[in-house]
Amino acid sequence: MSSTSRPPAIVRWTLRLEEATALDEAVHSLEAPIRSTFGTGARASLLRGDWLGHAVHPLLTDVVMGTWTSASLLDIFGGPGSSAAAQKLVGAGLLAAGPTAWTGWAEWSEAGTREKRVGVVHATANAVAISAYAASWVSRRRGRHGAGAALALAGATVSGVGAYLGGHLAAARKVGSRHDAYDDLPSGTHAELRRAN
Repeated sequence: MSSTSRPPAIVRWTLRLEEATALDEAVHSLEAPIRSTFGTGARASLLRGDWLGHAVHPLLTDVVMGTWTSASLLDIFGGPGSSAAAQKLVGAGLLAAGPTAWTGWAEWSEAGTREKRVGVVHATANAVAISAYAASWVSRRRGRHGAGAALALAGATVSGVGAYLGGHLAAARKVGSRHDAYDDLPSGTHAELRRAN
């Protein structure tokens, strides 16, 4: 793509979020409690994935998004016989959402101001999605599987926005812990060395 071509609308919107100083009040109000709860000491080391060599957050987001997406696929293609399984998948995603958020907050506590602004919107979208999925689970529990399926689709729409912003933070802005050993060689060097041997 030419460097002079106009970026897609969603890219322009995301860049505007990074510059949205109106989000700074929310960022500043969250920084101290998030840092003290998730961003320091052994807890932060565990949540950031120091023991793993890179951030745990993306792994856990796959669990949450995977279970919720699977529930909606069962709702759409599985028929009435899949209702119980879809409810269990929604519940599993809700159980995984807490630890996933904790790992995200641990990463957020170390991010720069622009990234924290986007992170606040990312977290807000995820909170709305969690609420929709919780309502979906309750509806299903009460036997209202149609309403539960509709709420899950609404949650999927909102979580898609959150996922896009999370992907932006991880891929475009490189927010995420990693071991220093990954920084020793430029990208692609390991593959070139393997081919040479």
